Amino acid sequence: MRAVIQRVSKAEVRVSETTVGQIDRGFLVLLGIATGDTERDAAAIAGKIAGLRVFQDVAGKMNLDLAAVSGAVLLVSQFTLIADVRKGRRPSFVAAADPEEAARLVREVAAQLSGAGFEVATGEFGAHMEVSSVNDGPVTIVIDSTDGSIS
Repeated sequence: MRAVIQRVSKAEVRVSETTVGQIDRGFLVLLGIATGDTERDAAAIAGKIAGLRVFQDVAGKMNLDLAAVSGAVLLVSQFTLIADVRKGRRPSFVAAADPEEAARLVREVAAQLSGAGFEVATGEFGAHMEVSSVNDGPVTIVIDSTDGSIS
């Protein structure tokens, strides 16, 4: 499972010109699910998102987490994060989880974050989405549940 987390002052996702999810201050999370990912990966990713201390404190240091700033999460499924570009120029997506399993695990990450008390908005799984955001900083963090970046 791979997540790209952007600290945003606002973010929105639209499907067919209709807003399906939006937040103000918080994280825009683009989430890719790989074959073999499990609930354990979902819990690890959700825990890392909730605990990331990348918001500025009064001294201007990145020291505050999402809860400390009453932040929200816009969670958007993005299977292209699982692309393999090691060979040739056309990405391979064979490592991406099948859609049914991926949708289930995206819902699990959303449920974990919601259960931790965060406002969670989502995109629409499998739809063509238009995502817009105002990246604050900019701050962008990439985490992967299988490469040791989560502890």
